[in-house]
Amino acid sequence: MTESSTTSSPGSSPVVVVTGANGLVGARTVAALVERGASVRAVVRRAGTAPALPGVEEHVGDFFDPEVAETVVQGAEAVVTTVHPMGSDLETQQRIAVEGTPVIARAARDAGVTRLVHVSTAAVYDRSPEAGDVDEDSPLVGEDGGDYPVTKLATDRALAEVDGLTTVLLRPPAILGAGETSVWNTLRPAAVRDDEQARQAHPDQTFPWVHVDDLAAVAADLAAGRIPIGTDPATGPVAGATTALNVTGEHATQRDYYGTVAGALGVEMQWQDGPAWTGRFSADRAHAWGWAPAVGRDQALSEIDAGLRA
Repeated sequence: MTESSTTSSPGSSPVVVVTGANGLVGARTVAALVERGASVRAVVRRAGTAPALPGVEEHVGDFFDPEVAETVVQGAEAVVTTVHPMGSDLETQQRIAVEGTPVIARAARDAGVTRLVHVSTAAVYDRSPEAGDVDEDSPLVGEDGGDYPVTKLATDRALAEVDGLTTVLLRPPAILGAGETSVWNTLRPAAVRDDEQARQAHPDQTFPWVHVDDLAAVAADLAAGRIPIGTDPATGPVAGATTALNVTGEHATQRDYYGTVAGALGVEMQWQDGPAWTGRFSADRAHAWGWAPAVGRDQALSEIDAGLRA
């Protein structure tokens, strides 16, 4: 593992570890933490890829390597984990996410870190056509839910078994925001452009989403201690326990998202009939904790449209 020097003075600001600090969510979270006056230890796998911002130390290595994990968490107040090898085979997702993420969680606990913020996903909830509104107490996917949802849920459960930490499982739906690795602004539109099968969607199906900047904001607020820890999940993270937190933007449908993408690309969608989930994805708990999205639906969709046309 290597690291660069930091421009912040020791003890002058909270120290937060961010894994996957060069990714779409990780990089925005690092920037949001810097804005909040935190010093950040940015864990990346390739040297020179961490955000080049004041107060940021780059740590190169695998966050699930026990030696790397033990070193990087020393003296930190919080850890934010953002890594999941989405799109990889099941064995890789199991090894890195399900088995690997608890390694740095246990190292953090043993080092006296008090807060862990893990970026999970709304895909862990059952959103079948008959499901109604979804909140943090709603039914979860079964073992046949697909590799990504099942391994994300298994990671959540593995983290809940690491006692001695105050853990928040952030559960965003589709994460919108510009970036080369952005699934919904870049990769999914590329599929829509190139593959007719990707142009099939139910126009009325709910499309829950959150902008990456709003997701990074709540992750940074939690890690920096701006959201008080307490005893009731209705008002904040529960001390010494694991609390799920849904975050989402304004209501949208598949027609809103795919219609924007198809219009920008100049292709025709194949709108499907039949059953579809049309419930509400609730972020009421997050709102009660003091979070509110700053990016509206029209702004987020306009960003997609402009990026694709450019």
